[in-house]
Amino acid sequence: MPVFCRAAGGAGRMALVSGRDSWHHRRRMRKAQLVPSEKGIGTRMNVLFVTSEAFPLVKTGGLGDVAGALPVALRAQGIDARLLLPAYPDAMAKARLSGRSVALGNPLGVGEARLLEGEMPDSGCPLWLLDCPPMFERSGNPYMIYPGYDWPDNFRRFALLSKVAAMMGGTGGLMQWRPDVLHCHDWQTGFVPAYLKAWGARHPPVLFTIHNLHYMGLFGTEILDLIGLPHWMRGIDGVEHHGLVSALKAGLQYAQAISTVSPTYADEIRSPEGGMGLDGLLRLRGDAVSGILNGIDAGIWDPVHDPCLAAPIDAANPDPGKTANKIALQRRMGLDPDPSRPVFGLVSRMVEQKGIDLILSAIPRMVQGGVFLAILGSGDRHFEYELNRAAAAHPGHVAIHVGYDEALSHMIQAASDFLLVPSRFEPCGLTQLYALRYGSIPVVRRTGGLADSVVHIDHDPEGTGIVFDHPFSDALEWAIGRALALYDDKPALEAVRKRGMARDFSWNRSAKEYVRLYERLTAFQP
Repeated sequence: MPVFCRAAGGAGRMALVSGRDSWHHRRRMRKAQLVPSEKGIGTRMNVLFVTSEAFPLVKTGGLGDVAGALPVALRAQGIDARLLLPAYPDAMAKARLSGRSVALGNPLGVGEARLLEGEMPDSGCPLWLLDCPPMFERSGNPYMIYPGYDWPDNFRRFALLSKVAAMMGGTGGLMQWRPDVLHCHDWQTGFVPAYLKAWGARHPPVLFTIHNLHYMGLFGTEILDLIGLPHWMRGIDGVEHHGLVSALKAGLQYAQAISTVSPTYADEIRSPEGGMGLDGLLRLRGDAVSGILNGIDAGIWDPVHDPCLAAPIDAANPDPGKTANKIALQRRMGLDPDPSRPVFGLVSRMVEQKGIDLILSAIPRMVQGGVFLAILGSGDRHFEYELNRAAAAHPGHVAIHVGYDEALSHMIQAASDFLLVPSRFEPCGLTQLYALRYGSIPVVRRTGGLADSVVHIDHDPEGTGIVFDHPFSDALEWAIGRALALYDDKPALEAVRKRGMARDFSWNRSAKEYVRLYERLTAFQP
């Protein structure tokens, strides 16, 4: 019987980080004081980050950024944070491997596996790569054969990652290092607490972080036998979700605590409108659910020292740097060379969640208003096609690069006067945080992390952006009109830019909140 698989993919069709990002690695050899390899004086606890991606080894979206940056910030707080992720070809090529390994045998019956010890190439953060060639020796997107089609054995691939993480937590003898907390991320690691629950042994607490509830890891119920989980977990009080097995629900059901990536999103997913059928379980979990706003890597996203920019942007006087970068972007993307006109940027996955259809509806009036639109991203073929059509219909005014280009994303943030983020829902969002740091004023819908990070200029004297409430094209067009009015008021524009650039969204703030959460989790552990 074939295994049914739906909605199991990752964040979308975004290209993996290329080797050209070596400058990132140098930027992030850190200021963070890495703690010794064994827990000792000055180390509060050991935390194992279990993730399916981490920048700069592999990245398809925000999860990769978080998993690459947060462990480094935690280590600066005295946490011995280490990473576990699959040994994809790109990860093998980029990690600094020590040559030491631990044989695991065949823990899931899918092939011999081993743990490879090493460090992240940019920060020196310790990591283990789970090497199992039949499961992970695949190039390209880590979740998909090609855009829109998941690997049919994803349930096995990420069950293996989860089982090995549970083994590391349950015994500690594998690496002579035992985590005090297992910090698991998204559906790909949802089976970690399920294995620990099934085994019934003492184990460290599990914190399960939801980066996007939309991706549930749904498979046919027959996979429980194939991955070695007991039948008693089947059912509404276990891992069943509308007749299927949900890896994400397993995490929600069996983890000792649940976090998500912004306080507002934590509230939204406990409502019938935002909970996607899991709101009842999330409400039942009560105080075990919390929201911590994501941070950004201030070493990589540094408008003064960013080598991708045509000129630095000084927070005390952003206009000269913004203008120089606008001229460079217009030249690079084929927009008309007119720095006096406003530039709107869009750096996004091209999916319905991101409100791409709203932007498509707004483009004709934007062009009539004399603005430029610079677009970077990829996703649904329909949206890619329609945005390409819009660019062809408005040459010199609308430009698009389909795919992902890390350097171009930095340039768009630096050159844009406004960044569009009209998401229908947004767990956190990072682009609006990058925009604020680079003096690009976010135009966002009031939802999730967008609501937590952008303050509307008409509602607060310390406002940093333009916020609208409803996911309708006329609401977005109103917000764009408000942006154009602000653009014409140069003193007000400059003041909003400076306020945004002054905000602190570094990981240091968020890491402290995670440390407090870890300490609460471990307070009553024997």
